[in-house]
Amino acid sequence: MRNALAVLAFASATGLPLAPAAAAADHALFVPAADVRWSDVPGAPGVQIAPLQGDPGKGPSHFLLKFAGGFAAPAHHHTSNHFVTVVAGTLVLTVDGKEQKLVPGSYFSLSGKKTHATRCEAGPDCVLAMDVRGRWDVVPAAKGAKP
Repeated sequence: MRNALAVLAFASATGLPLAPAAAAADHALFVPAADVRWSDVPGAPGVQIAPLQGDPGKGPSHFLLKFAGGFAAPAHHHTSNHFVTVVAGTLVLTVDGKEQKLVPGSYFSLSGKKTHATRCEAGPDCVLAMDVRGRWDVVPAAKGAKP
């Protein structure tokens, strides 16, 4: 019973749909590193994407996002809520005027079209594991807006 309550609490907190245990056991997806296919993000030099599940341009999806070391994006937001784990590199997010340095294993989420600026420190590329709950986009902030 305690495990069932923990699962319910986790699902409620994360917004994950609750499904019968049998349904969850019917499907598994594995993407070995050798099968991950990177492609350049059009109009964003230094950024690559590797879709893993779903289509980021159409709806909810899971994908890897890679920023070249030294990459920086000015203030912007995303229409859909997203939940992210830093896999490699040091990502620097500026939110509400404060910089947050995130090393591998760090987690962050951005929701409600939260304005932020993104930078990958010079050196190793930054790789992010993305869980996006709708179509993924990048919307530049209004002129003069600060992250």
